[in-house]
Amino acid sequence: MHIPPAFRDDDTDRVRDTIRATRLAQIITATADGPLATPLPLLFDETEGEHGTLYGHFSRANPQAHTPPIGDALALFMGPDAYVSPGWYPTKRETEKVVPTWNYIAVQAFGPLEVFDDPARLLALVTRLTDRHEGGRPTPWSVADAPPDFIQAQLRGIVGLRLPIRRLEGKRKLSQNRNAADRAGVAAGLAASPLDSDRAVAPLIPL
Repeated sequence: MHIPPAFRDDDTDRVRDTIRATRLAQIITATADGPLATPLPLLFDETEGEHGTLYGHFSRANPQAHTPPIGDALALFMGPDAYVSPGWYPTKRETEKVVPTWNYIAVQAFGPLEVFDDPARLLALVTRLTDRHEGGRPTPWSVADAPPDFIQAQLRGIVGLRLPIRRLEGKRKLSQNRNAADRAGVAAGLAASPLDSDRAVAPLIPL
């Protein structure tokens, strides 16, 4: 990922917050057959390894689960994002030398991709993933709610993945390269947008 200095995020806690908040990530691998990618919910175990370890599972029918990767895998986590209109910049009225852009938060995690199909490990993984996403619901569903033989049959259809993170890169492109007046214009424009996704980015613009 190209990260100009103004947009580099070296705040480890903030980078980890993005990983934790991302409900669906992308796992990308380079292979002899070309690049492969799968959108997956991932579990972030921050206690395992220097940068943490990611866990998830592929469908057993997914070729990415069985195609040896070349080098490290990449897990991509996208935070809030929004289109930025040049009409929000006071600079437009002064010089007209402005263009549209996109603001966003992104984190990339790199590491060796491992797969496993041990039933006990898979059951522990899907239980943790389920508890994470069911937590906070009025009547949360639990893996234990389903018949054990049914769950075991479902586990035979998946392959677990483990990705110990060797390297993390964080990027926050939030108009930091614009002057204070332009940043204020972007924040106001996003805050007034009818889109929830735009309004989520508005308070992130540094003023």
